[in-house]
Amino acid sequence: MRTAGWLVLCVAIVAGLSVAVSRAAEETPATTNEASGPAAAPKDAKDGAPPPSVTIIGAADAHGVLGRDVRSAADEDMGRIVDVIVDLTGHVRAAVIDFGGFLGVGSRKIVVDWNALRFGKITNKKDSITLELTKAQVAAAPEYKEDTPMVVLGASGSLQPFQAIQ
Repeated sequence: MRTAGWLVLCVAIVAGLSVAVSRAAEETPATTNEASGPAAAPKDAKDGAPPPSVTIIGAADAHGVLGRDVRSAADEDMGRIVDVIVDLTGHVRAAVIDFGGFLGVGSRKIVVDWNALRFGKITNKKDSITLELTKAQVAAAPEYKEDTPMVVLGASGSLQPFQAIQ
């Protein structure tokens, strides 16, 4: 009798799980497509918009730059990146660097061409970005003020003029 009770209980559990799995399979579409790889979430019939794309970037493959220290090739302190400038098409053009001063006093913002920055050794938050300009060149650059025309300091031969879209 004891064995029969366990057998009935096991059959009931398996039947319950089978029904749950069957219902879940009916509600969830297939998650792979041989031709295009993993399938995205189903379209919502109401809005008709396609699902968003997803890109996975490994933690070692990309890093944020805001707040990063910037050093010259001669290992001089050049400040830190406080903003990134993009053009009307969304392409990154320059970085705003908070340069000079001591403990935030006497510092000023200058703009450097994105191509003058080197990101080769930024594997963790304490690593700095290298700027291919000298401290004297950066010190001579005019100060950046938001909503005014900006002078972008570039490494030699790398700056391309901005073409306004009309």
